[in-house]
Amino acid sequence: MRKLHALLLSSLLFISACTPVFDNREEVIQETKDENSNQTAIVPNYTMSDENYRMILTESSPKVAKARTVTTNQMGNRLDIAEFESGLRRHSKEYFSPEDYFFQPGQFLSQDTLLSWLSRYKEADEKGKKGNEEGLNPELNEDEASVEEFRNNPKYISNIVEQDFLVKKKENVVEVQGVTIGISLRTVYNFTSEDKDYQENHSTSELLKKGKAYAGEILTRLRERKELKDVPIVFALYEEEEASSKVPGKFLSKTYVKASNNKIGDWDPINEKHVLFPSAEAQEDYFEDSQIFSDFRKEVADYFPNFVGMIANGFYIDDELQQVSIDIPIQFHSQSEVVGFTQYVYSLVVEMFPEHYDVEVNIKSMDRQESLIVRKAGEQEPFVHIYE
Repeated sequence: MRKLHALLLSSLLFISACTPVFDNREEVIQETKDENSNQTAIVPNYTMSDENYRMILTESSPKVAKARTVTTNQMGNRLDIAEFESGLRRHSKEYFSPEDYFFQPGQFLSQDTLLSWLSRYKEADEKGKKGNEEGLNPELNEDEASVEEFRNNPKYISNIVEQDFLVKKKENVVEVQGVTIGISLRTVYNFTSEDKDYQENHSTSELLKKGKAYAGEILTRLRERKELKDVPIVFALYEEEEASSKVPGKFLSKTYVKASNNKIGDWDPINEKHVLFPSAEAQEDYFEDSQIFSDFRKEVADYFPNFVGMIANGFYIDDELQQVSIDIPIQFHSQSEVVGFTQYVYSLVVEMFPEHYDVEVNIKSMDRQESLIVRKAGEQEPFVHIYE
């Protein structure tokens, strides 16, 4: 029995010795202007692609999660929530390359600060009752305001998102060397007065003017913080879509403020948009792309006549299609139906869509994702995954 125990023990030791240790992270010190507030952070050793940032994870992650709820509560369209944050990272790459910078969700603007800024301005009253002098939206007593007062004092700004970019200064020390601030602006302003609901539309030119003014004020406030006094800051203005839209809104303009600069210079216009297929806009402005989608839709209907609609989101930069994401909702009766239909759609993607833009097809049943087909620009063979 002792020999058996010894044999088992030696086997376990051998297995333990041979088991690889996956060290896929490194600890670094996140350095700030105040040495007493330095904290340990974790950096993954690998990134999913050269186009993605490596993310810094810190002890203050719960603060980040709380600040992110501001986005969820302030923006009515879930598509806007995703596009606003991912689009900010996309535009930040022009100034803060993923090769040189690490990414971290905003650490300087807390939930309380953001909510204060996004609320209406309010002076403290004579009795000393606290107001909100940080509010960026115009002052108005909404409980007593008339329809005309609401219209003359609309809420333009709906959300602010901060993203931080860090560089490694020493072997195990990182420091914030860039910040991006996204300012989201309402296309539609909804309000209630005298027990009636009203809706006012804001033009793009109106939003641009207001957004640039907000950016100037926010820059002043950020420069008052010693941690951000000498840090480059990028501002990007985003125009929301209405809550019922099937596509997200778009970025309008961006600007880069050099370290120590206290004023914003020129703004660079952004020409990008999301287009719904099928739609009158797609048919009129992007006829060839619209026709491809229409033919694709017809082929799917010929294979599966009872499918419940199909829509696509085309993403354009400078009027050139960069990506099309297609959702096909179908009720399947068996796994073999899923496999057969996915194979069919796979062949359609290869045969019908040009190779100069990304194509993503999400095949869904009523309550779950069934399969995914992805083809990157320049590739011939798509990637396919069928969910079990």
